[in-house]
Amino acid sequence: MRLAGKTAIVTGGASGFGAGIVRKFAQEGAKVMVADLNMDLARDVAAEVGGIAVQVDVSRDADVAAMVATAKAQLGGIDILVNNAGITHLPKPMEEVSEEEFDRVFAVNCKSVYLTAKHIMPVMKAAGKGAVLNVASTAGLSPRPNLNWYNSSKGWMITATKTMAVELAPAGIRVNAICPVAGETPLLASFMGEDTPEVRAKFLSTIPIGRFSTPEDMGNAACFLCSDEAGMVTGVAMEVDGGRCI
Repeated sequence: MRLAGKTAIVTGGASGFGAGIVRKFAQEGAKVMVADLNMDLARDVAAEVGGIAVQVDVSRDADVAAMVATAKAQLGGIDILVNNAGITHLPKPMEEVSEEEFDRVFAVNCKSVYLTAKHIMPVMKAAGKGAVLNVASTAGLSPRPNLNWYNSSKGWMITATKTMAVELAPAGIRVNAICPVAGETPLLASFMGEDTPEVRAKFLSTIPIGRFSTPEDMGNAACFLCSDEAGMVTGVAMEVDGGRCI
């Protein structure tokens, strides 16, 4: 029960890595808000773990403000924030990505971190403590062709993590990131372009451990970084990637 008595918000918490983090946090004693655009899935996961479901578009200021107000009212505070919500564009040459696709990737992957910081850091500063976890990607550390703007958004997220960590440390707030490799999530097919045995084999050949990331892998890493056990850890972009970035 490493998170006993703590409250947490997990964006994009209704599926994939986010749902794995929600389940692990709940198992370890946290009261969790499942914040997601898909309210039906959010309700299902929240019901499973005894948490709270909130519908939110993390790229919209009003939505994030409402999410935080609900968390303060129903959770009583916010000890942990996990910025997990994210999207990608389909693999293609960088100049073929539409402006609309580019704007959406940066709105969801980057602007969301700004918006949650805007509304949640005052809450954590007032409490004198808090843990923030940004779900970045190996794409931000070791990018590959044809996902250029997604890669860039995750590189931005890693830099944001480090600068947030430096600025917020005196306030008692730690900020870290995890960098998963591709996993069995709703985004996998988008990363690959097409989901075939041949494409999967090509992806797996780049991962020394020989398998995709799982939601459980992310939940375990997130739990450590957001627990008091990691009290001296901040500004880290932890690779949870089976050796992909070596």
